[in-house]
Amino acid sequence: MKKLIIAFVFLVYLPSNAAAQTTNTSTLERQVAIVIDDLGNNMKGTEEILSLQIPITVAVMPFLPTTKKDARLAHKNGHEVILHLPMEPISGKKSWLGPGAITTELSDKEIRKRVNDAIDEVPYAVGMNNHMGSKVTADKRVMRIILEVCKERNLYYLDSKTTGKSVVSDLAKELQVPYLENELFFDEQYTIQHIIKQANLLMSRIEQDNEIIAIGHVGIAGEKTASVLKQYVPLVEKKADPVTLSELLIDIETIPDFKE
Repeated sequence: MKKLIIAFVFLVYLPSNAAAQTTNTSTLERQVAIVIDDLGNNMKGTEEILSLQIPITVAVMPFLPTTKKDARLAHKNGHEVILHLPMEPISGKKSWLGPGAITTELSDKEIRKRVNDAIDEVPYAVGMNNHMGSKVTADKRVMRIILEVCKERNLYYLDSKTTGKSVVSDLAKELQVPYLENELFFDEQYTIQHIIKQANLLMSRIEQDNEIIAIGHVGIAGEKTASVLKQYVPLVEKKADPVTLSELLIDIETIPDFKE
């Protein structure tokens, strides 16, 4: 299954606290990277998510009231920080995007400026993923600029896969930008029953694949997602190492003769 492209060596921040170091010494071969989106606006579940005792990757939206606070706390707690860049969807309210959003009618110059400004806004960011973005991630012109900036700023890109028409994979190969792809959403439905169902699906996929990436959110379902994850962390740790996205990239990079 296509997951990521590594075309050059790049340096990233790796968590150094005790929780992160535990995974570095494990002999487990399977790895799970949990990503939590939508931080930066004092959303429900933020405190609970950042208190999880495993390394996670935290996607922080720019230009919001707690953008810097959440990014700094995540970093302090040993989690990895990425920019959660708001991008235009095919449908949905523009108000959901937040400030500084990337839309398809913007000029090349304005897109580049907004992406750079957003990166500068989120302390400790070592990568980015898309907030919404079903329209933008299918647009070659816009995504080319976004990925060019990623390369210039030494960031990786996580495709949240909000559309099956994403052009990220092809462009990332061409531009030699490290990228990964989301495989599972925990909470696209807000009920505790659905989140548990998705957590069980994650557990079954661990048996089938050596590397799994799954995305949850703070916000409407944030407290529920945090509660379920807290319960499932001990189960996950019996089968796999919880890791950051950077750790996935580095581990794949070191596999001899790795091929996509």
